[in-house]
Amino acid sequence: MKNTLYILLFIFGATVQVFSQETLLSPLNNTANKKLINSETSKMSWFMLQDTLKIQIGTIQTQIQKEKEKIYIITTVSMKQSPTKWIDSTIVENETFKPIYHSSFNQQRDMILEFGEKITGYYLDKQTDKKTEISEKADKPFFDSNFYPQLIRLLPLKNGYSNTISIFDYNPNSKIGVITATIKNTEETSINFNGKKTQVWKVETTDDISNNTAIMNYFIDKSTRKILKQEIDFGGRKMLMELVE
Repeated sequence: MKNTLYILLFIFGATVQVFSQETLLSPLNNTANKKLINSETSKMSWFMLQDTLKIQIGTIQTQIQKEKEKIYIITTVSMKQSPTKWIDSTIVENETFKPIYHSSFNQQRDMILEFGEKITGYYLDKQTDKKTEISEKADKPFFDSNFYPQLIRLLPLKNGYSNTISIFDYNPNSKIGVITATIKNTEETSINFNGKKTQVWKVETTDDISNNTAIMNYFIDKSTRKILKQEIDFGGRKMLMELVE
């Protein structure tokens, strides 16, 4: 989903150096609370913000299926201007969140990644009809880039919390290999959600996928750890996603 999101953002148009003061997070250094993730289905409305206008451009549905040894995450993006759905699937290990599989199918490209001693699969650019066979070897542990937005809500969040997350991403137009996502800051605040004042963690992030150009703020319910809202500033273009309940 993360890669798909950036492809969609680049359609609407697209450099900042960031740092973290804490140890790099990976499946071998995982401080997430695994009990916080469970089988669930959620839907978010996706808006573009223009001055005072809030224009809905699509919806994002996320289905999480937690089994004994694996967690399956399927994200479906439906755009108002497109008859084709954008579907990303991710499989990770239950205990460490180590990646097992990632597929992504949309109008721009098809991609399959299988994670083992090597990362193998293929990348099909539908614009050029060029298919690239993938065989990459990583020199450090990592999370799948499609999983890290879920990982954020499971971390030991507190005021001032920051960290850097090791992720793997494959994008011939941007980055290939092990890169990082950065939690720049975390603060406790409140938002009006469905007419109620709700206490949330506001988590500010960025990542190497966008060359740290995209700044994302996640608003995570303190009690349920659901992502209630996500704000995106991508090169001055502002997006908003809100949970539908």
